[in-house]
Amino acid sequence: MTDPDTPADSTEGHGPQPAAAQIAAYLAARMCHDFISPVSAIVSGLDLLEDPDAQDMREDAMGLIAASGRKLAEMLSFTRVAFGASSSAEVFDPRELEKLAQGVFAHQRAQLEWAVEAASLDKASARAVLNIAQMAGAALPLGGTVQLKAAQDGQSTVIAAESVGPKARLRPEVAAGLRGERLPDGALHGHWVQAYYVHLFLTDAGGRVYAEAEGDKATFAAVIPALAP
Repeated sequence: MTDPDTPADSTEGHGPQPAAAQIAAYLAARMCHDFISPVSAIVSGLDLLEDPDAQDMREDAMGLIAASGRKLAEMLSFTRVAFGASSSAEVFDPRELEKLAQGVFAHQRAQLEWAVEAASLDKASARAVLNIAQMAGAALPLGGTVQLKAAQDGQSTVIAAESVGPKARLRPEVAAGLRGERLPDGALHGHWVQAYYVHLFLTDAGGRVYAEAEGDKATFAAVIPALAP
């Protein structure tokens, strides 16, 4: 588990950090992994439509294409804000962010309870909210509930997510990434790179992020200073 008293940029004793090109490659691979499932399903549906021996499955094929198309659109919309720089906006409406997060949770076993009190979120806080929400959902492989909170505390935005469910877990590679440590030997880079990316942009913003897991609960938290006027 990560230590809340350890700064997010503490990397002493963990070897050289990965190059920017390697991080970009890992992020690209992560996105491709997220998109390939609905794309493959759409192709399968189209193949059924074109198969003269499968015309009795036309309705099923159309349903598969429609559902997979919605999933792909929701994943793309989420990714553009969570990982990209698709918008020139520096301030985000939490209601729009909730739509993005709920779109992703619609395809997970966990349920999301959105309790963001902040009236608006800057870009770093918006990215943190979305990424923490997704990591918190992934911490519940057998389902459960993620309660996500975000509020202004003085000159900072405070974000907290509690994942409660059977066999809640914090993957070692996720914990390492949030601490700013390099990918552990034999670990899956898709889980690590998201956490490491969160560490990078929150450190750049002067913030901190940490997580811990105990019993059937995993907790993620971040503090991000407000941007100077």
